[in-house]
Amino acid sequence: MVEENRKIIHVDMDAFFASCEEREHPEYKKKCLIVAPDPRKNNHHGVVTTANYNARKYGAHSAMPAQQAIELIPKEKLVIAPPNFELYRKTSEYIHNIFAEVTDTYQSVALDEAYLDVTKNNLDEPNVMKVANYIQQRIVKETKLTCSVGMSYNKFLAKMASDYRKPFGRTIILGAYAEDFLKPILIEKFNGIGKTTQKRLHEMNIFTGEDLQNLDQDTFIDTFGKMGYVMFRRVHGIDDSPVESQRTRKSIGRERTYIHNIVYSADVLQELRKLAKMVSTDLKKKRQHGKTVVLKLRDSDFETVTKRMTFQDYVQGEDEIYQVATEIYNKLNVTDKKIRLLGITVTNLDPLSYEEVRLNLFSSEDNNE
Repeated sequence: MVEENRKIIHVDMDAFFASCEEREHPEYKKKCLIVAPDPRKNNHHGVVTTANYNARKYGAHSAMPAQQAIELIPKEKLVIAPPNFELYRKTSEYIHNIFAEVTDTYQSVALDEAYLDVTKNNLDEPNVMKVANYIQQRIVKETKLTCSVGMSYNKFLAKMASDYRKPFGRTIILGAYAEDFLKPILIEKFNGIGKTTQKRLHEMNIFTGEDLQNLDQDTFIDTFGKMGYVMFRRVHGIDDSPVESQRTRKSIGRERTYIHNIVYSADVLQELRKLAKMVSTDLKKKRQHGKTVVLKLRDSDFETVTKRMTFQDYVQGEDEIYQVATEIYNKLNVTDKKIRLLGITVTNLDPLSYEEVRLNLFSSEDNNE
Protein backbone atom coordinates (compact mmCIF):
# COMPACT_ATOMS: atom_id res chain seq x y z
CA MET A 1 0.00 0.00 0.00
CA VAL A 2 1.34 3.41 -1.01
CA GLU A 3 1.44 6.03 1.75
CA GLU A 4 1.38 9.59 0.41
CA ASN A 5 1.35 11.52 3.67
CA ARG A 6 4.90 12.84 3.28
CA LYS A 7 6.31 15.60 1.06
CA ILE A 8 9.94 14.86 0.16
CA ILE A 9 12.23 16.96 -2.03
CA HIS A 10 15.54 15.74 -3.43
CA VAL A 11 17.85 18.59 -4.47
CA ASP A 12 20.67 17.75 -6.88
CA MET A 13 23.03 20.52 -7.97
CA ASP A 14 23.68 20.61 -11.72
CA ALA A 15 27.26 19.60 -12.62
CA PHE A 16 28.23 21.09 -9.27
CA PHE A 17 32.03 21.20 -9.39
CA ALA A 18 32.04 22.35 -13.02
CA SER A 19 29.36 24.98 -12.31
CA CYS A 20 31.42 26.36 -9.41
CA GLU A 21 34.42 26.64 -11.72
CA GLU A 22 32.32 28.36 -14.42
CA ARG A 23 31.05 30.86 -11.87
CA GLU A 24 34.62 31.74 -10.88
CA HIS A 25 35.85 31.63 -14.51
CA PRO A 26 33.03 32.74 -16.85
CA GLU A 27 35.24 32.09 -19.88
CA TYR A 28 34.84 28.35 -19.21
CA LYS A 29 31.10 28.43 -19.97
CA LYS A 30 31.56 28.18 -23.74
CA LYS A 31 34.24 25.50 -23.40
CA CYS A 32 34.15 21.79 -22.70
CA LEU A 33 35.25 21.79 -19.08
CA ILE A 34 36.71 18.73 -17.38
CA VAL A 35 37.33 19.00 -13.62
CA ALA A 36 40.19 16.57 -13.00
CA PRO A 37 43.94 16.40 -12.46
CA ASP A 38 45.45 17.05 -15.88
CA PRO A 39 46.53 13.60 -17.15
CA ARG A 40 49.07 15.25 -19.46
CA LYS A 41 50.94 16.35 -16.34
CA ASN A 42 50.33 13.19 -14.27
CA ASN A 43 51.59 10.33 -16.45
CA HIS A 44 48.11 9.92 -17.94
CA HIS A 45 46.59 9.34 -14.49
CA GLY A 46 43.52 11.03 -13.02
CA VAL A 47 39.77 10.59 -12.92
CA VAL A 48 37.06 13.05 -13.96
CA THR A 49 35.19 14.41 -10.94
CA THR A 50 32.71 16.39 -13.07
CA ALA A 51 32.26 17.41 -16.70
CA ASN A 52 30.17 20.39 -17.73
CA TYR A 53 27.25 19.88 -20.08
CA ASN A 54 29.27 20.96 -23.13
CA ALA A 55 31.80 18.20 -22.41
CA ARG A 56 29.05 15.65 -21.78
CA LYS A 57 27.85 16.10 -25.36
CA TYR A 58 31.10 14.44 -26.44
CA GLY A 59 30.63 11.54 -24.02
CA ALA A 60 32.75 12.75 -21.09
CA HIS A 61 31.33 11.98 -17.63
CA SER A 62 32.18 11.59 -13.96
CA ALA A 63 34.42 8.67 -12.90
CA MET A 64 35.83 8.35 -16.42
CA PRO A 65 39.63 8.27 -16.77
CA ALA A 66 40.64 11.85 -17.52
CA GLN A 67 42.88 10.74 -20.38
CA GLN A 68 39.91 9.08 -22.06
CA ALA A 69 37.77 12.16 -21.55
CA ILE A 70 40.20 14.59 -23.17
CA GLU A 71 40.58 12.28 -26.17
CA LEU A 72 36.85 12.64 -26.83
CA ILE A 73 36.92 16.45 -27.00
CA PRO A 74 38.44 18.69 -29.71
CA LYS A 75 41.56 20.36 -28.33
CA GLU A 76 40.40 23.88 -29.18
CA LYS A 77 37.28 23.39 -27.04
CA LEU A 78 38.87 21.64 -24.08
CA VAL A 79 39.60 23.15 -20.66
CA ILE A 80 40.92 21.09 -17.75
CA ALA A 81 40.61 22.53 -14.24
CA PRO A 82 42.09 20.82 -11.17
CA PRO A 83 39.52 20.20 -8.40
CA ASN A 84 39.18 23.06 -5.90
CA PHE A 85 37.52 21.26 -3.01
CA GLU A 86 37.78 24.22 -0.64
CA LEU A 87 35.61 26.23 -3.04
CA TYR A 88 33.13 23.37 -3.41
CA ARG A 89 32.86 22.82 0.34
CA LYS A 90 32.25 26.50 1.07
CA THR A 91 29.61 26.72 -1.66
CA SER A 92 27.99 23.51 -0.43
CA GLU A 93 27.84 24.80 3.13
CA TYR A 94 26.08 27.93 1.93
CA ILE A 95 23.52 25.88 -0.02
CA HIS A 96 22.92 23.54 2.90
CA ASN A 97 22.27 26.55 5.13
CA ILE A 98 19.41 27.41 2.77
CA PHE A 99 18.04 23.89 3.26
CA ALA A 100 18.23 24.37 7.03
CA GLU A 101 16.25 27.59 6.76
CA VAL A 102 13.49 25.74 4.89
CA THR A 103 13.17 22.68 7.14
CA ASP A 104 14.65 21.18 10.28
CA THR A 105 14.47 17.75 8.62
CA TYR A 106 17.03 17.54 5.85
CA GLN A 107 19.63 14.89 5.06
CA SER A 108 22.88 15.76 3.31
CA VAL A 109 24.11 12.85 1.21
CA ALA A 110 26.90 14.67 -0.67
CA LEU A 111 28.30 18.14 -1.22
CA ASP A 112 25.86 18.57 -4.10
CA GLU A 113 22.68 16.82 -2.99
CA ALA A 114 20.28 16.43 -0.09
CA TYR A 115 16.84 15.14 0.85
CA LEU A 116 14.38 17.51 2.54
CA ASP A 117 11.21 16.46 4.32
CA VAL A 118 8.98 19.51 3.89
CA THR A 119 5.76 17.95 5.17
CA LYS A 120 6.16 20.56 7.88
CA ASN A 121 8.48 23.40 6.95
CA ASN A 122 9.66 26.75 8.23
CA LEU A 123 7.99 28.56 5.34
CA ASP A 124 4.57 27.32 6.51
CA GLU A 125 3.92 26.43 2.87
CA PRO A 126 1.75 23.36 2.22
CA ASN A 127 2.41 23.33 -1.54
CA VAL A 128 5.53 21.26 -2.22
CA MET A 129 5.96 22.80 -5.68
CA LYS A 130 6.14 26.27 -4.16
CA VAL A 131 8.73 25.11 -1.62
CA ALA A 132 10.85 23.55 -4.39
CA ASN A 133 10.59 26.71 -6.47
CA TYR A 134 11.64 28.80 -3.48
CA ILE A 135 14.73 26.61 -2.98
CA GLN A 136 15.72 26.76 -6.64
CA GLN A 137 15.32 30.52 -6.83
CA ARG A 138 17.23 31.14 -3.58
CA ILE A 139 20.14 29.04 -4.82
CA VAL A 140 20.22 30.80 -8.21
CA LYS A 141 19.96 34.25 -6.68
CA GLU A 142 22.53 33.77 -3.94
CA THR A 143 25.07 31.40 -5.52
CA LYS A 144 24.52 31.88 -9.28
CA LEU A 145 24.21 28.07 -9.55
CA THR A 146 21.31 25.90 -10.65
CA CYS A 147 19.88 22.71 -9.22
CA SER A 148 17.32 20.12 -10.24
CA VAL A 149 14.61 19.10 -7.79
CA GLY A 150 12.50 15.99 -7.52
CA MET A 151 9.34 15.86 -5.41
CA SER A 152 7.36 12.88 -4.23
CA TYR A 153 6.03 11.11 -1.15
CA ASN A 154 9.22 9.09 -0.58
CA LYS A 155 12.97 9.42 -0.95
CA PHE A 156 13.44 6.90 -3.76
CA LEU A 157 10.93 8.57 -6.07
CA ALA A 158 12.16 12.07 -5.19
CA LYS A 159 15.69 11.00 -6.21
CA MET A 160 14.42 9.47 -9.46
CA ALA A 161 12.46 12.65 -10.18
CA SER A 162 15.40 15.01 -9.68
CA ASP A 163 17.39 13.10 -12.31
CA TYR A 164 14.55 13.11 -14.81
CA ARG A 165 14.92 16.55 -16.36
CA LYS A 166 18.35 18.11 -15.83
CA PRO A 167 19.65 20.78 -15.73
CA PHE A 168 17.42 23.14 -13.74
CA GLY A 169 14.59 20.63 -13.81
CA ARG A 170 11.55 20.31 -11.58
CA THR A 171 9.62 17.02 -11.52
CA ILE A 172 6.91 15.70 -9.21
CA ILE A 173 5.79 12.07 -8.98
CA LEU A 174 2.37 11.42 -7.46
CA GLY A 175 1.29 8.02 -6.16
CA ALA A 176 -1.23 7.40 -8.94
CA TYR A 177 1.50 7.79 -11.57
CA ALA A 178 4.53 6.31 -9.79
CA GLU A 179 4.53 2.88 -11.45
CA ASP A 180 3.86 4.34 -14.90
CA PHE A 181 6.69 6.83 -14.40
CA LEU A 182 9.12 3.99 -13.60
CA LYS A 183 8.09 1.65 -16.43
CA PRO A 184 10.27 3.04 -19.28
CA ILE A 185 13.33 3.86 -17.17
CA LEU A 186 16.40 1.71 -17.77
CA ILE A 187 17.56 -0.20 -14.71
CA GLU A 188 20.93 1.53 -15.01
CA LYS A 189 19.12 4.70 -13.98
CA PHE A 190 17.55 3.18 -10.86
CA ASN A 191 18.98 4.55 -7.64
CA GLY A 192 20.42 1.71 -5.54
CA ILE A 193 20.92 -0.83 -8.33
CA GLY A 194 24.67 -1.28 -8.79
CA LYS A 195 26.58 -2.71 -11.72
CA THR A 196 26.76 -6.24 -10.32
CA THR A 197 22.99 -6.32 -9.83
CA GLN A 198 22.45 -4.77 -13.25
CA LYS A 199 24.47 -7.57 -14.85
CA ARG A 200 22.44 -10.19 -13.03
CA LEU A 201 19.18 -8.56 -14.09
CA HIS A 202 20.34 -8.40 -17.71
CA GLU A 203 21.01 -12.13 -17.56
CA MET A 204 17.36 -12.48 -16.50
CA ASN A 205 16.28 -10.37 -19.53
CA ILE A 206 15.32 -7.47 -17.29
CA PHE A 207 16.22 -4.07 -18.70
CA THR A 208 13.52 -1.56 -17.66
CA GLY A 209 11.33 -0.62 -14.75
CA GLU A 210 8.42 -2.41 -16.38
CA ASP A 211 10.47 -5.61 -16.55
CA LEU A 212 11.16 -5.26 -12.83
CA GLN A 213 7.49 -4.69 -12.08
CA ASN A 214 6.61 -7.96 -13.81
CA LEU A 215 8.71 -9.95 -11.32
CA ASP A 216 6.89 -11.29 -8.27
CA GLN A 217 8.08 -10.62 -4.74
CA ASP A 218 9.32 -14.18 -4.13
CA THR A 219 11.59 -14.01 -7.20
CA PHE A 220 13.07 -10.74 -5.97
CA ILE A 221 13.79 -12.17 -2.52
CA ASP A 222 15.04 -15.57 -3.75
CA THR A 223 17.44 -13.88 -6.18
CA PHE A 224 18.64 -10.84 -4.24
CA GLY A 225 17.75 -11.52 -0.60
CA LYS A 226 16.92 -8.56 1.63
CA MET A 227 17.88 -6.10 -1.10
CA GLY A 228 15.42 -7.86 -3.38
CA TYR A 229 12.55 -7.01 -1.03
CA VAL A 230 13.63 -3.34 -1.03
CA MET A 231 13.82 -3.35 -4.84
CA PHE A 232 10.39 -4.93 -5.14
CA ARG A 233 8.81 -2.27 -2.95
CA ARG A 234 10.60 0.64 -4.64
CA VAL A 235 9.68 -0.40 -8.17
CA HIS A 236 6.06 -0.36 -7.03
CA GLY A 237 6.43 3.10 -5.52
CA ILE A 238 6.94 2.13 -1.87
CA ASP A 239 9.82 3.40 0.28
CA ASP A 240 9.42 4.03 4.00
CA SER A 241 12.98 5.17 4.72
CA PRO A 242 12.99 8.45 6.69
CA VAL A 243 14.86 11.64 5.92
CA GLU A 244 17.55 11.45 8.59
CA SER A 245 17.87 15.00 9.81
CA GLN A 246 21.18 16.51 10.85
CA ARG A 247 21.88 15.96 14.54
CA THR A 248 23.91 19.09 15.10
CA ARG A 249 23.92 22.50 13.49
CA LYS A 250 27.40 24.02 13.34
CA SER A 251 26.42 27.60 12.57
CA ILE A 252 23.57 29.97 11.83
CA GLY A 253 24.23 32.94 9.61
CA ARG A 254 22.99 35.32 6.95
CA GLU A 255 24.82 37.19 4.23
CA ARG A 256 23.83 39.54 1.42
CA THR A 257 25.46 40.47 -1.87
CA TYR A 258 24.62 44.00 -3.00
CA ILE A 259 23.92 45.04 -6.59
CA HIS A 260 25.27 48.50 -5.81
CA ASN A 261 28.39 48.64 -3.66
CA ILE A 262 28.05 50.17 -0.19
CA VAL A 263 30.29 53.20 0.15
CA TYR A 264 29.49 54.81 3.51
CA SER A 265 30.06 53.34 6.96
CA ALA A 266 26.60 54.46 8.08
CA ASP A 267 25.06 52.29 5.38
CA VAL A 268 27.28 49.37 6.39
CA LEU A 269 26.10 49.67 9.99
CA GLN A 270 22.49 49.82 8.85
CA GLU A 271 22.97 46.57 6.89
CA LEU A 272 24.73 44.94 9.84
CA ARG A 273 21.72 45.78 12.00
CA LYS A 274 19.42 44.04 9.49
CA LEU A 275 21.66 40.96 9.34
CA ALA A 276 21.95 40.83 13.14
CA LYS A 277 18.17 40.89 13.44
CA MET A 278 17.76 38.03 10.95
CA VAL A 279 20.44 35.90 12.61
CA SER A 280 18.94 36.52 16.05
CA THR A 281 15.50 35.52 14.75
CA ASP A 282 16.94 32.31 13.28
CA LEU A 283 18.74 31.47 16.52
CA LYS A 284 15.57 31.94 18.56
CA LYS A 285 13.54 29.88 16.09
CA LYS A 286 16.06 27.02 16.36
CA ARG A 287 16.42 27.57 20.13
CA GLN A 288 20.20 27.90 19.78
CA HIS A 289 22.81 30.31 21.04
CA GLY A 290 26.53 30.51 20.38
CA LYS A 291 29.80 31.86 21.69
CA THR A 292 31.38 33.02 18.42
CA VAL A 293 30.31 35.83 16.08
CA VAL A 294 31.83 35.90 12.57
CA LEU A 295 31.79 38.92 10.26
CA LYS A 296 32.37 38.36 6.55
CA LEU A 297 33.12 41.25 4.21
CA ARG A 298 33.89 41.30 0.49
CA ASP A 299 34.96 44.48 -1.29
CA SER A 300 34.53 45.62 -4.89
CA ASP A 301 37.88 44.01 -5.78
CA PHE A 302 36.44 40.66 -4.61
CA GLU A 303 38.85 40.50 -1.68
CA THR A 304 37.16 38.68 1.21
CA VAL A 305 37.93 39.20 4.89
CA THR A 306 36.50 36.99 7.63
CA LYS A 307 37.06 37.88 11.28
CA ARG A 308 35.58 36.38 14.44
CA MET A 309 35.26 37.06 18.13
CA THR A 310 34.66 34.32 20.71
CA PHE A 311 33.25 34.91 24.21
CA GLN A 312 32.89 33.05 27.46
CA ASP A 313 29.13 33.65 27.51
CA TYR A 314 26.49 32.92 24.91
CA VAL A 315 25.21 35.34 22.27
CA GLN A 316 21.68 35.28 20.86
CA GLY A 317 20.00 38.69 20.94
CA GLU A 318 19.95 41.16 18.03
CA ASP A 319 21.64 43.95 19.99
CA GLU A 320 24.44 41.67 21.19
CA ILE A 321 25.14 40.33 17.74
CA TYR A 322 25.04 43.80 16.20
CA GLN A 323 27.35 45.18 18.91
CA VAL A 324 29.96 42.50 18.25
CA ALA A 325 29.68 42.76 14.44
CA THR A 326 30.12 46.53 14.68
CA GLU A 327 33.17 46.15 16.89
CA ILE A 328 34.72 43.73 14.41
CA TYR A 329 33.93 46.06 11.50
CA ASN A 330 35.53 49.02 13.24
CA LYS A 331 38.69 46.99 13.91
CA LEU A 332 38.96 46.05 10.24
CA ASN A 333 39.43 49.73 9.34
CA VAL A 334 37.99 49.35 5.84
CA THR A 335 36.13 52.65 5.65
CA ASP A 336 37.82 53.45 2.33
CA LYS A 337 36.53 50.25 0.71
CA LYS A 338 33.46 49.77 -1.41
CA ILE A 339 31.55 46.85 0.09
CA ARG A 340 30.00 44.20 -2.16
CA LEU A 341 29.01 41.57 0.43
CA LEU A 342 28.32 41.48 4.17
CA GLY A 343 27.58 38.48 6.33
CA ILE A 344 27.12 37.65 10.01
CA THR A 345 27.30 34.11 11.39
CA VAL A 346 27.05 32.79 14.94
CA THR A 347 28.97 29.55 15.50
CA ASN A 348 30.07 27.41 18.45
CA LEU A 349 26.38 26.66 19.01
CA ASP A 350 24.56 24.91 21.85
CA PRO A 351 20.87 24.34 22.52
CA LEU A 352 19.25 27.13 24.48
CA SER A 353 18.88 25.91 28.06
CA TYR A 354 18.08 29.20 29.73
CA GLU A 355 16.50 32.45 28.60
CA GLU A 356 18.92 34.97 30.03
CA VAL A 357 22.21 35.29 28.14
CA ARG A 358 25.12 37.44 29.26
CA LEU A 359 27.79 38.91 27.03
CA ASN A 360 31.26 39.51 28.39
CA LEU A 361 32.99 41.72 25.86
CA PHE A 362 36.19 41.77 27.90
CA SER A 363 36.95 38.03 27.78
CA SER A 364 37.24 37.26 24.12
CA GLU A 365 39.44 35.60 21.57
CA ASP A 366 39.98 37.73 18.49
CA ASN A 367 40.99 35.70 15.45
CA ASN A 368 41.47 36.27 11.75
CA GLU A 369 40.53 33.64 9.17
